Amino acid sequence: MTFFRTATEVAADLRRGVLSARELTEQLFARIDASEVNAVVATRRDFALEAASKADMTTGGPLHGVPMTVKDAFAVAGMATTWGEPAFATSVADEDATVVERLEGAGAIVVGKSNVHHMLADFGRTENPVYGRTVNPRDPELTPGGSSGGAAAALAAGLSFLEYGSDLAGSIRIPAAYCGVYGLKPTPGTVPLRGFQPPGPFADPVREFPSAVGPLARSAADLRLALSVTGEPGARSRRSRLADFRVGVVLDDPGCPVTDEVGQVLSDAVDALARAGVRVVEGWPDDVDPVVQAEAFGFQVELFFAAQEGREPDGVAEQERLRATLGVAWGRYFADVDVFLCPTVFTTAFPHDDRHRYDDQVFWVAQASLPGLPAVSAPAGGALPVGLQVVGPAHEDDTAITFAELAADVVGGFVPPAE
Repeated sequence: MTFFRTATEVAADLRRGVLSARELTEQLFARIDASEVNAVVATRRDFALEAASKADMTTGGPLHGVPMTVKDAFAVAGMATTWGEPAFATSVADEDATVVERLEGAGAIVVGKSNVHHMLADFGRTENPVYGRTVNPRDPELTPGGSSGGAAAALAAGLSFLEYGSDLAGSIRIPAAYCGVYGLKPTPGTVPLRGFQPPGPFADPVREFPSAVGPLARSAADLRLALSVTGEPGARSRRSRLADFRVGVVLDDPGCPVTDEVGQVLSDAVDALARAGVRVVEGWPDDVDPVVQAEAFGFQVELFFAAQEGREPDGVAEQERLRATLGVAWGRYFADVDVFLCPTVFTTAFPHDDRHRYDDQVFWVAQASLPGLPAVSAPAGGALPVGLQVVGPAHEDDTAITFAELAADVVGGFVPPAE
């Protein structure tokens, strides 16, 4: 089961010489070639194998010799940055995005790119005219989510040891939930966006909020490792033992009711956490209306795109006041509560269907995105994977990561799909 191990475990074995980076990378390419998931859609074999051979003869950073992939929205020198758009299919980057630069600086070997939805424009599926459709490794009839569906599917299928994606409207968390892996949307601004863009000279984003880039992995510890080498250091976790956490919980809401399967899995998960000593506080924070918050998040997404186009919608000042007010409400809430638990998405992965967007998928991820809070989607079990969203205080990404890491001892965690 080498290909379903975590990046942290593989890095440790590479350092000890138990694994060869060259052999591991060769075997990973063979696995990618044989896969029918269509998750890793572009590779750079000569570069990767040469880098792996060098890694076997040297020592380096915390990801030294670990083969990984990144979403096909990041610039990687010598590779096309397509965003799934045919017009970009031959647009080869001449420098690395900051994320790629930092990952390789920590010793990782970026062997290729994972598939995206066309122009990252759908959070429910991953399909484009350049590389086609990515399927869910759990069941090829089901979607892996989007737009980082290739990233989540690559991890679930054992085609990569670590991934990096992007999350404007759940594009890390929703695929992570559907594929049964971990995904982190960091506090906005934690990880630089430079080089995360369509082809062209690197430019600073006109407006970063609420977009963020972050890692996907097969363990919460891998999220921490990836964030530590790509982002600005945040506060260390408030707690180090699961039983010391006080958590807020909302598992359903009339604004976006969850399916019976999602509700049962998450209810069982919270019961298991309570038995492990976690103190549970039920209900939304004071002065937080989840329906209002979801609608306001929709405005922020519109504002993000409007800023790129040089226009400003009506009502910006009012919406910014609302966002600031909600930020204060969540800040008060996290004075007494360490993390907030809720569904990542209201359903499990659904069949491929080009006729539907299922816009309600954004309701639950919006609760973290609007106030700018870090959030981890962690697998919570189920016949099909169910995502538990762990929301942390702003700039305390490690608190959310640590809770997800400790919670895996009593509930969920990554489970490889049947092969």
